[in-house]
Amino acid sequence: MAGRLLKVSSLATAVFASSGFYLYNRQVDINDLSIIRFGRAAATTVVISYDYLTAFRHVEYGTEEYWALKSKVHRRSAERLRDLCCANRGTFIKVGQHLGALDYLLPEEYTSTLKVLHSRAPQSSMEEIRQVIREDLRKELSELFVSFDEKPQGAASLAQVHRAVLHDGRTVAVKVQHPKVQKQSSKDILVMEVLLKAVHWLFPDFAFMWLVEEAKKNMPLELDFLNEGHNAEKVANMLAHFPFLKVPMIHWDLSTKRILTMDFAEGGQVNDRDYMKEHSINVNEISENLGKMYSEMIFVHGFVHCDPHPGNVLVRKCPQSKKTEIVLLDHGLYQVLQPDFRMDYCRLWQALIKGDMSGVESYSRRLGAGDLYPLFACVLTARSWTAVNAGISSVPVTRAEDVEIRTNAARYLPQISDLLNRVPRQMLLLLKTNDLLRGIETTLQTRASSSSFINMSRCCIRAVARHKRSKAQTRTRHLQITLSESVSLWKLSVYELFLWVKGSTVVHWLTALLAFLH
Repeated sequence: MAGRLLKVSSLATAVFASSGFYLYNRQVDINDLSIIRFGRAAATTVVISYDYLTAFRHVEYGTEEYWALKSKVHRRSAERLRDLCCANRGTFIKVGQHLGALDYLLPEEYTSTLKVLHSRAPQSSMEEIRQVIREDLRKELSELFVSFDEKPQGAASLAQVHRAVLHDGRTVAVKVQHPKVQKQSSKDILVMEVLLKAVHWLFPDFAFMWLVEEAKKNMPLELDFLNEGHNAEKVANMLAHFPFLKVPMIHWDLSTKRILTMDFAEGGQVNDRDYMKEHSINVNEISENLGKMYSEMIFVHGFVHCDPHPGNVLVRKCPQSKKTEIVLLDHGLYQVLQPDFRMDYCRLWQALIKGDMSGVESYSRRLGAGDLYPLFACVLTARSWTAVNAGISSVPVTRAEDVEIRTNAARYLPQISDLLNRVPRQMLLLLKTNDLLRGIETTLQTRASSSSFINMSRCCIRAVARHKRSKAQTRTRHLQITLSESVSLWKLSVYELFLWVKGSTVVHWLTALLAFLH
């Protein structure tokens, strides 16, 4: 027995030593090894699970002490998750960023902690960037560009962007994929799937498998930069009637699956109020135009840019016209909405804006919410049930209501995760998009303005009318639908004019003068 043990231990030592020598010679980063990445993720999962299992043993459910302790556990767990994402990088950071964007779906402790991942993305070395360009474009940097800034303009979870100048003098942005991401992504998603199933087994109320399903579907698309280029061109043509929208032109001769070259776009991030003040950019105009853009994408075309975090939405003053412009970047993640889903979603929003509760229930059920339709309405609008009942366009958002929504996100997490597993997969990216747009509106302090609801209503009316016309059997019916659409849009325009007059300075002066004379 002792002899066998000695042989086994000698063999293990030899294997370990030779493996170490091999890895040393190959200069393999230990963080790239699947076993290390899995072990780190598994250890973090075990620690977080143990914390939730044991922390509340001696605390009575529902007491102030319970909720205070739960907040601390959420915070500790979120920090551990953040550290895991930073250590494993790549796909882990991407999924962490996704979670950090779900402001009104997850406890505040998670979203605020994971938001930092947008600024903690890894950078590839300049040698790695050169190697990717060499492999994909078959030329050296000096042959392709007059100059190439070694310091990236920005680094994200999957790629980083460098500023460069072409031989014809044009300035471009070159987006280069991190070399290891492609190889690691499928293994990372498998790791997440295994660990999430284990967590669900331990905590049946925890039902976040939708996260892995979405990552499985979307990651290959996001890693294909040619797909991103085609999306950019499609949305630029689709929204060409908006003069304020700019989408950088793609240079196809310098683009591959791992490299995307486009015109370089200057501008400040959409949530940078100081930049807007410095450049005399009207925050209300930006918020309104952003709402127009996304309402058109969602309700009219069903082709939706699903990653509008501030780094992907720039604002600027056009040097020639001096008009305000929005520059939309990063077109890797789009959601294509099925026509029936899009119509139900349109009609649900119309019901929410008007306070039509039978419509809210009916269309929420059609979208898979079932008996959780009140929660679905609150999640979708980030408003309280009281505001939903009154009609979200007629009740202004208050700070107290925002706090209530965030608190309920923590308390109703099991029901929210159940809801997210019920609704169609298309809804998940829309919810993320809604939350990112709300975050921008909150920063700009333009949240839930009447103009945003008017723009949304206008797009809903057009979308429903277009859908009805496609089903119309006769020319008379076609004409009726068009007239009805025109009347509805005219009513909205009159209402918009009324709100403008009501809020104008002249009316305020007249009101003050009449009060003084009286």
